[in-house]
Amino acid sequence: MPILPVTLDRRAADPLHRQLSLAIRTLLADGVVARGERLPSSRALAADLGVARSVTEQAYDQLVAEGWLETRRGAGTYVAAQGHAIAPIPSRPPETDKRPVLRLDTGMPWIDPRHAAGWRRAWREVSTAAPPRGYDDPRGLPELRRLLAERIGRIRAVRCDPEEVVVTGGTTDGLRHLLAELRPGPVAAEDPGYRAAVATVQAAGRAVVDLPAGRPVGPHALVGAAAAYVTPAHQHPLGVVMSAADRLALLAAATTAEAQIVEDDYDSEFRYDVAPVPALASLDRTRVTYLGTASKSVAPSLRLGWMVPPPELGEAIRRRRAATHDSVPWPVQRAFVTLLRDGYVDKVVRSARRVYAERAPRVVEAMSPYATAAGPSAGMYSTWLMDAERARTARAEARRAGFDVPLLADYTRTSPLTGLVVAFGGVTDAQLDRVLAALRRGLARS
Repeated sequence: MPILPVTLDRRAADPLHRQLSLAIRTLLADGVVARGERLPSSRALAADLGVARSVTEQAYDQLVAEGWLETRRGAGTYVAAQGHAIAPIPSRPPETDKRPVLRLDTGMPWIDPRHAAGWRRAWREVSTAAPPRGYDDPRGLPELRRLLAERIGRIRAVRCDPEEVVVTGGTTDGLRHLLAELRPGPVAAEDPGYRAAVATVQAAGRAVVDLPAGRPVGPHALVGAAAAYVTPAHQHPLGVVMSAADRLALLAAATTAEAQIVEDDYDSEFRYDVAPVPALASLDRTRVTYLGTASKSVAPSLRLGWMVPPPELGEAIRRRRAATHDSVPWPVQRAFVTLLRDGYVDKVVRSARRVYAERAPRVVEAMSPYATAAGPSAGMYSTWLMDAERARTARAEARRAGFDVPLLADYTRTSPLTGLVVAFGGVTDAQLDRVLAALRRGLARS
């Protein structure tokens, strides 16, 4: 019979019986006490520890209920012969560089702090509003869908009824629900392209077919595919806008293949060189599913988006979400109602657009002597083409300055394109100056 090396702390907040069950559980998980071994009786263990017998009895009862211990009539308490096993927690590797590094992420927006009062007001309204008694409408709050339908029609020329709008947990959440309702088959996706969308397609058990980004789609390019995922307003990450001719060619190819086009309306609100091009879904509501998000305008952590699928797909998605109780949390939806209703979203978009329009030429001035722009200046980042070694050298210099600048190669699968993706949304002006100076040093030296 083993002696249990247990120490209890009478000053701790946890009750003694809970401390004891945790200590014994740890001994069993670590193998200090072998399976099948008999433990001291509750009376003997209480005497050893100087506690009331009720403490050891409660601890033993808890561990028996969990399956760690078993009692044998007339024989005592034993470690369960077929008990649990917990793998040891691996030790963390030593940190070689503890300096903070700021990642210049393409999805990090700049939010004007002057609009913070509107943000706070939205959450105060949430705190005083009565939540629904049951599960939400799987499509989202009716008021939010009405405001979204109005906004999508006003700024993206996608005419839809509020009943057709589905509130999602972001772009990839909408894509996941759509994929579940499409016929079997691979999904064509732009290359370079949005990595999270590709990962979502693969997680759904579908193969990915690469579509060279920025090139016209041939008439038979989508044959056999169930869908094509594209970012026509501002191709991610090259930044090019899909031309009218290429949009019509894509629609024709999708019609031939009977495939669904998934339009991620990425970054569409932040054109500052020309007026935003209407959404692809404005040309064909039956062939295109429209995806939008609040991540680029309000905050990625809000995890809120919307989709406008064709009616027959929308009804299938609604039924599936109703069956699984899959909906965006009510507080987030309710807050976004206020943010839209009170004009907060429009204000932060206008402010950010002005900031991006001022920052983009500074990036062009710094990068153009050393690299070629992949697309026009728009949105909250720009992509620069250069050979792979030069890109890595510049990135290393930026990292030494405390900034992580993504490589274009991080967004490619089979595409040979290489370069850097320089984001300027989630930084201050001073930070942008520092990262551009570091990139220039690296590029000048390579």
